[in-house]
Amino acid sequence: MLESLFDIKNDRRLSVYLYRMGFGMWLMYLALGAPVLHAYKHYRLDCGVFSVVLMVIGFSASMVFDYFHNREAYEYKKKWLFVSYLVLAGVIYFFIL
Repeated sequence: MLESLFDIKNDRRLSVYLYRMGFGMWLMYLALGAPVLHAYKHYRLDCGVFSVVLMVIGFSASMVFDYFHNREAYEYKKKWLFVSYLVLAGVIYFFIL
């Protein structure tokens, strides 16, 4: 059952799971900004950066699937993959380094 999970060329599930985890980390980022969770506020930036990383990796895995199975969608999303890599590089440069 799980042996085909990492076959990103023929199975889209991994990209969906990564994107959902990224969305969950974004929700954690929002929740950690609440005043009631001020004791955990120092984890907020980590959740935000990890959210962007997971979403970009999920988008990249989705692009591999589209390259082999839906060439038109791949050509359309190719520029957005480049933009997402630039955003990720900016987030890592300004918030991590």
